[in-house]
This record gives sequence, structure tokens and C-alpha cells, in this order.
Amino acid sequence: MDFQSFLSAMTQISDEKGLSPERVLDTVEHALASAYKKEYGKKGQVIRAKINPKTGKVDFWRVRSVVDDTMVYIPERVEEVEEGAEIVEELKIKIKDSYRPTEAELNTEEIEKEGEAAERRVRYNPEKHMLIEEVEEEGLKLKAGEEEVVPLESRDDFGRIAAQTAKQVVLQKIREAEKETVLAEYKSKEGEIVSGIVQRIEGSNIYFDIGKSLGVLPKEEQIRGEFYKEGQRLKLYILRVDTTPKGPIILLSRSYPKLISKLFELEVPEISGEQVEIKAIAREAGSRTKIAVESSAEGVDPIGAMVGQRGVRVAAVMSELGGEKIDIIEYHPEPTKFIANALSPAKIIDVIAQTKNTAIVVVPKDQLSLAIGKDGQNVRLAAKLTGWKIDVKSEDQVNEINKEEKELDIEEESEE
Repeated sequence: MDFQSFLSAMTQISDEKGLSPERVLDTVEHALASAYKKEYGKKGQVIRAKINPKTGKVDFWRVRSVVDDTMVYIPERVEEVEEGAEIVEELKIKIKDSYRPTEAELNTEEIEKEGEAAERRVRYNPEKHMLIEEVEEEGLKLKAGEEEVVPLESRDDFGRIAAQTAKQVVLQKIREAEKETVLAEYKSKEGEIVSGIVQRIEGSNIYFDIGKSLGVLPKEEQIRGEFYKEGQRLKLYILRVDTTPKGPIILLSRSYPKLISKLFELEVPEISGEQVEIKAIAREAGSRTKIAVESSAEGVDPIGAMVGQRGVRVAAVMSELGGEKIDIIEYHPEPTKFIANALSPAKIIDVIAQTKNTAIVVVPKDQLSLAIGKDGQNVRLAAKLTGWKIDVKSEDQVNEINKEEKELDIEEESEE
């Protein structure tokens, strides 16, 4: 294959895998270095290759890291550390027997530090390490941590085994690069929604095809009572991207409250236009959601914008969520008025603020069950939405309490 054909092949791989040409070229260079080492190098050597992008010529180098005694250990020199460790053990026994050695006998702290430092060192390998003493002997101007780079004879007559090694390296590096690209792309999309197709169902986990990768919808992030089948298309919230030894895992959610706000952003242009703002959301996935909105533009009705003409906008969101009921209420900076709005659709007579973040809400007798909701859901969601603890009472209950308090006060005054 001539170099132009080689460049075309790299460009094709770059386009198909969504990788930069530089990344593909770097992968090929790694593969050629591995092939060179397999055919002509020695175990432990570090070989690098560089392709000239204009001529196609490949140059090779052998690289050794300059190290000192703090970075590597030489087997012949380890005996000192081992002897030190033995002395430490002996001292521990003596200390246990109430014997206290003097500094003149031994500095145990220094020996222990030496032992810890030895554990952090790597074994010296003359094929990839160059001792600082060698550098000084050869008169090279290199410091510990730098590299000695020696040019090698260029080769292009790699054997079958070396060629196979190069192929495996290319495939492995491209897979790694693809995983990194996917991780970076979806990491940047955390907190966004994506359209996915159910690909397979494994136990309680649902796997979705979301484009360049698979996302998983675990049981705890599913909508209660929602059923899934292969080929079904749904919108999902990208909760987070986790890195595992098997590659990145994209965790999806159908129950996260912000899924609601993202769905409304798609349906309501006033939100993206910053004319309407979603201030708070309280959700019990699969059952009911309360969402508080506020208008920042004069003449714009925030509730009307969210509902849409003939309810088309809110209906689209409810349909995506399998019919989940959505209450849209108007946000108010005054807590008592916000609480009254949050208990919609119940009619409120009064909201009495008590201690910090606690309020009594007074409603007509016939509105009590509506204000509380089935199994207390309405008042529970209102409390989540406002951040206040809400105690709902009927007008008759409040009057009875006031009557009893008044009688108690009269009794206390008569006793005095």
C-alpha cells in the first residue's frame, strides 16, 4: 500500500469512528512501535515510532527514563531495606517488653520511612531505566525524570507475528479511543435528555440505544408501573456517566424530576426564550407532579404558556410520561401565597405562618379532602414544592381550636 492510500485509509477510519486524524495516526505509530519491539527489540524496552505525515517515512527510537535511588530499587541493594525491616520487627518486640532503645542504637522512624519509600519504587530494568550514575559517567546533560532517546535503524520488513501484534494494537487503541470519545461526549450531556430505543431487557435493567452508545435504565430510575418492550422509543434523562473497567456506563432516568423541566423546554419556546422560568418541581413519578413557574416578561401568562392552546403542550409532556398528572401553579415570592397556590386545585381560605417553615392552611370543610389529596399526596407534593411543613385544617376545626384556646385563657384569668 502506498502512503497516499494509507492516508486515505486513516481518514476513513477517522470518519467512521468519530476520531481525530491525529488520534488515528498516533494509534498506528503505537502499533508500529509494538511490531518493531516484537521483531527486533528486547523484553522491557520502550520503543517509539513517528510517521512523517508528508513522506510516510517511519523513524524509531529506544527510550530510557533517567532514574535515581528514590525512583527504582536494584535487587542487590534491597538487602539493606530488608535488614532494616527485620530490625524494626525486633524493636517492636522489645518495645512491647517495655524496652526503650536509644537514638544511638537505632533510629526506627528513618528505617520505617526507608521501607515505605522502597515499597513505592519500581524494579530497576536496564532496558528501560538509566541510572543517574550512568548519565554522569557518559557526560550526558540529563536529570532524574528526563529521558534518553536513542535513534534506531528504520525497518519495514516485519514478520507475520509482528504484523499480527501491530494489528491487535491498532484495534485495541481504536476501541479505547472510541470509549474515551463516547465518555467525553455523554459526560458533557449530563443533565440533558436524549431519545432512546429499547434494545434489550436484562432482569430489572433496561438497555437503550441512544446513538453512539448504550445507556442503562436501572429499576430505581424507572417510572412505577411503566412497562418496556424492545423497539420502544422514549425520552430519557442522562443522570450521569460512570467509568468502569468494562468501559463507560451511561445511567439514564425516567423518574428524575428534572426530566419534566427538560420535556417542557422542548414544548414551550417561552422557556428557552427566558420569558418563563421553572422555579420548583415536586414529583412522584408515574402518579403526579407539581411544577411552579414564573414569568419574567410583561404580558406573558406563565401557566398559559406551559399549558398551551387547548392544553396541547402539557398534554404532550403527559403523553411522554404515560399519562402522569401534572399540576402547573404560579410561583410567588411570598411564602403564604406560594403555599396557597401549591395546594391547587383546592380553594384556600387562609395560610397562617407558624414557626420557621411551618404553616397552617385553612380550607372550607368541603375542600379538606381535596387539599390533602388521595393518601395525602396533594399536601405532600405541595410541601416538597414550597419547602414548608403544611398542616391542612378545615374552617370548623380551626374555629374549634380557637374556641378551646379562648376558654382556656378565661379559666386561667379567673384562677388568677
